[in-house]
Amino acid sequence: MIAKITTGKDIYGALAYNQEKVNEGLGKVLASNIIPEPEDGRFSVATCTEAFNRWLPSHYRTEKPVIHISLNPHPDDNLTDEQLADIGSEYLQLMGYGAQPYLIFKHSDIGREHIHIVSLQVDSEGKKINDSKRNLRSVAATEKLEKKYGLHRAKEQKQLEQWQFKPVDAEKGDLKKQIGSVIKPTVAMYRFQTMGEYRALLSLYNIGVEEVQGTRSGKPYRGLLYSALDVEGNKAGTPIKSSAFGKTVGVSALEERMEKSTTLIKEKGYRERLRPLVAGVMQETGNETELRQKLQGKDIDLYLRRNNTGRITGVTFIDHQSRCVLNGSRLGKEFSANVFNDLFRESPAVEGHTKQAGEKEPFTPAAEPFSQANSQAGHIESAISSLFSIFSPEPESYYENQQQVRKKRKKKKRRYGRQT
Repeated sequence: MIAKITTGKDIYGALAYNQEKVNEGLGKVLASNIIPEPEDGRFSVATCTEAFNRWLPSHYRTEKPVIHISLNPHPDDNLTDEQLADIGSEYLQLMGYGAQPYLIFKHSDIGREHIHIVSLQVDSEGKKINDSKRNLRSVAATEKLEKKYGLHRAKEQKQLEQWQFKPVDAEKGDLKKQIGSVIKPTVAMYRFQTMGEYRALLSLYNIGVEEVQGTRSGKPYRGLLYSALDVEGNKAGTPIKSSAFGKTVGVSALEERMEKSTTLIKEKGYRERLRPLVAGVMQETGNETELRQKLQGKDIDLYLRRNNTGRITGVTFIDHQSRCVLNGSRLGKEFSANVFNDLFRESPAVEGHTKQAGEKEPFTPAAEPFSQANSQAGHIESAISSLFSIFSPEPESYYENQQQVRKKRKKKKRRYGRQT
C-alpha cells in the first residue's frame, strides 16, 4: 500500500475535490471524526468546511494547516468499505492524527479503489501535530497495516506502477509531454537489439519512430522523429525531433543501448526464457485473438506487422517480465513470420498494430497457387513438431548414437595420435 501526503492552506478546495468524485458516482464518504454527519447522509462541502474551521483556533503556527492523504492498496487487494475505513482510521492513529477531525473518502475513478483522507495538522489549541520524520513513520505505518490485513507490499506495488506506461492519446494534446513520459523510461528499462524491435515496443503506447538522413551545411546527419499514432497506426499530429526529448532517446544513444542489450540478452538467457513460454501458448491455440490474450496473461505482448494484403511479414514479442524485446526470427524458425502467417491463414487481422505509416513492405503475391497447399501443410506440421521439441527430451536412440560416435572418435585419436 502506498501513502501520499500533501499539505495546504485551503480546506474547502480539498473537500471540493473529493466531493466532486462523490457527485460523479466515483466516490463515497466512508467515515468521519468530529465532523457532524448529516441526517440524510449527504455531506455538504460548505457545511464540512465550517465544521473544520470551528475546530481551528484563531491563531496557529503553520501556513498550511490542511493535510490531504491518499492510501493506495495494490489493485489485487480486495477490501470491503469497512476494511478501507478501518485502514484509514488506524493509519491516522499511527501517524498521530487520530484525535483530529477528518473525513475518509473512497475513490474508484482510476480502475482500482483507494481512499483519500482530509484532516488538519493543527490541534484545537493551535499547536501543530508533530511531523518529525513523517515519511519514515508513514512507511512504518503502511508496513504494519500491510501485515495486519495481508496486503501487497508497497515496494512491489511501486515497481508495478513504474512499469505501466500510459498510451499516447493524440486528442488530449501536449504530445511532447505524453511521448516523452513513455520513451525516456522505456529506453532505460527495456532491452532491444534493432530499431524494428524498438518500434514494436513503442507501438504498444501509440508511438511511432522513424529515422531521417540528409546533409546539413555539407555534412551528413542522422536523426529520429517521434510521432503519435492513431488506432490504425497512422501518424497523428506533427512529428517531433528526438533532440526535443534529450540525447538519451537519440540515434547514438539507442545504438549504444542496442549493443549493450545484445550482450546482456545473451548473458542473461532471455531468449531461452521466452522460447518455451511462447511455444507453450502456441500449442494451445491457433487463433490469433486467443493467442494474444494468453500471451498477455504471461505479461507478453505480440506485435504483428502486415503488408497491404494482410500477410504477416514480421513478428515481435515484448516480454514485460524480463523487459526484453525479441523478433520471432531471433527465437528460432518455429516463431518466424511465415509460421504465424500459415497458422492464422484462416483468421482475419485483429486488434493490435499492423503497419506503421511510411513503412515499406516486400512484395507479396495476392494469392498462392493451389499446388502449394501440401507444401504449406508440411511447413506447419514441421513447425509444430519443432515446437514440441523445445519441451521434449531427445529420443534415447539419439543419445546411444551420440555415445557410439564419441567412442569411435576416442579410438581414432588413440590409434593415430602422437606416440611417446
